[in-house]
Amino acid sequence: MADSTDSVTIDMETTSVPRKEHLVKTSSGFVSVAIFGDQDKPALVTYPDLALNHTSCFQGLFLCPEAFSMLIHNFCIYHISPPGHELGAAALSCNDQALSVDDLADQVAEVVDYFGLGAVMCMGVTAGAYILTLFAIKYTRHVLGLILVSPLCKAPSWTEWLCNKLMANILYYYGMCGIIKELLLIRYFSKEVRGGAIIPETEIVNSCRRLLGERQGPNVLYFLEAINGRPDITDGLKKLRCRSLIFVGENSPFNADSLHMTSKLDTRFSALVEVQGCGSIVTEEQPDAMLIPLEYFLMGYGFYRPSQTDVSPRSPLSPTCISPELYTPESMGLKLKPIRTRLSQI
Repeated sequence: MADSTDSVTIDMETTSVPRKEHLVKTSSGFVSVAIFGDQDKPALVTYPDLALNHTSCFQGLFLCPEAFSMLIHNFCIYHISPPGHELGAAALSCNDQALSVDDLADQVAEVVDYFGLGAVMCMGVTAGAYILTLFAIKYTRHVLGLILVSPLCKAPSWTEWLCNKLMANILYYYGMCGIIKELLLIRYFSKEVRGGAIIPETEIVNSCRRLLGERQGPNVLYFLEAINGRPDITDGLKKLRCRSLIFVGENSPFNADSLHMTSKLDTRFSALVEVQGCGSIVTEEQPDAMLIPLEYFLMGYGFYRPSQTDVSPRSPLSPTCISPELYTPESMGLKLKPIRTRLSQI
């Protein structure tokens, strides 16, 4: 496991939020879990996209002061890394067990049981959103709510499957080379922030490129092969008993997949926020766009933005009905671009 001093940025260090790191032994191998905050509070479990971990997938959101104060005030954060994706991870060997998406979802359940968390709030990005959605379908009693960013629920299209196969072959022979990094950056970010021949790439993309260089090729390959072999879980969405908030970038390669997933969820308990001019990883590219929808979503559970006189909650509160007017364009911040919302009439 990575040395704890490498797991967060200097900005995060100055918050004096308690942090612990664990290697949890599960039936299908060890899982790295980075914990931020008071473990007496309700749990927020995160799971990142392919080749990312909590520092490269959720750092932007948690460095947004308003979002960080709201989340760390109400939750203890449990950042789960896919096998071998934590900082400083050694390369997995060919003798290590190849895991399916079901295995990865079961690992999440074992982590939840290991810490005795009961019901948790979940936040996942793309591949990580798929894993947490599958976890919610298989272990409904463990899930309070789903916060999903550019999520997937269908099996890969032929285009995605072929692209992933190409990446898998390159990873196998050449590791985390330049081509792989470019393909992953296209997966994550909009063209505007990736730059081009005339416009330089933004610092957020440059930073992500450096972090990708720290990933071990075999570790990314294992996760890629698992997510490329995922089944369609659209029918399983009917089993969900929790509320869902979905963010998707307008320019995400998975925009259509996320809209499909939203159309299959119960409109009484789900909402979609489509972020204009953004790629897949809204948490990094436009984290400010998530603040107002997150606040209203969490209000439905009795959580709230902190003030000096507030007392932190100590146990999950039973979700109350989310008032439909909270999801009007005005309440969701449409006038404060780049947020655009889509919600079917109830």
